[in-house]
Amino acid sequence: MKKLELLIIGAGPIGLACGIEAQKKNLDYLIVEKGVLTNSIFNYPVNMTFFSTSEKLEMGDIPFMSISNKPTRPEALEYYRRIVKHYQLKISLYEEVLLLEKKGTGFSVKTSKGEYQAEKLVMATGFYDLPNTMNVPGEELPKVTHYYKEPWPYIGQKIVVVGGGNSAVDVALETWRKGAEVTMVVMKPQIDQTVKYWVLPDIENRIKEGSIKGYYNTTIREIREKEVVLNTPEGEITIENDYVLAMTGYKPNFALLDQLGVELSLDEKRQPCYDDSSQESNVPGLYLAGVVCGGLNTREFFIENTIVHARAIIDDIVKKKPSSDPVIS
Repeated sequence: MKKLELLIIGAGPIGLACGIEAQKKNLDYLIVEKGVLTNSIFNYPVNMTFFSTSEKLEMGDIPFMSISNKPTRPEALEYYRRIVKHYQLKISLYEEVLLLEKKGTGFSVKTSKGEYQAEKLVMATGFYDLPNTMNVPGEELPKVTHYYKEPWPYIGQKIVVVGGGNSAVDVALETWRKGAEVTMVVMKPQIDQTVKYWVLPDIENRIKEGSIKGYYNTTIREIREKEVVLNTPEGEITIENDYVLAMTGYKPNFALLDQLGVELSLDEKRQPCYDDSSQESNVPGLYLAGVVCGGLNTREFFIENTIVHARAIIDDIVKKKPSSDPVIS
């Protein structure tokens, strides 16, 4: 069993930022990641453009150079790869955390590759791993997906896009422009008005002119092999369908938080309990970093406004670290 001062779970941007700060303070640390480096960004749509400008995503005093003002997914993947190479960060990829236990003042961690004893733990797991399910009959069919990569499989197909946020809008427009017959199913009375300002008029105009069919105040009742049944304000409607792309959002891995007894707020946000000055949770020695801090509130925490978590966490760990210097009386 390997002993560490600090184990960081998640090699996304904020997990990397924590690794940089830990390295600067000479802590014995390791970052474990169940997937690829910056796994969430890797799983973004191939042609995705960030809402943030590149300078707001910078970390570790390494400039983020992009062709346009707002970087693309490939540019971000390359930037964070260079971050890891520059700092020679200690990372173990494709290593999933299976079991967390509080042992005395530290933690016991079992992963798919081994076991660790860590004095401190940082959870930087984000919220992109577990999709919000619709809980409707037929959701388990192969034609249903909660992730979208690129439009090519949907050329000439009848697709239903569920949701009215940024992801749903991007999917609807991109697949429509490549020749899909697109229907949007939006639970609310309109497209989310927080959608990227340069995209919002585009989707509203496509729906208005009828290029993309939009059903508002509507939910899915059932998904069948070649059909989808909708609950609309006008009643039940059945439409022909080849694929369903459910852009219904994602949630944190609450199971890992539950294993250590992290308290969650009782409201609809289900926000983990932590000290917003140090990022330490109600479990001593366990720190929360990045968008995992928002619970189900995924619209408040982003890369650019949570990078500061890394320094706050490491400063607190160092401050609480027992001194090895002799006491002079």
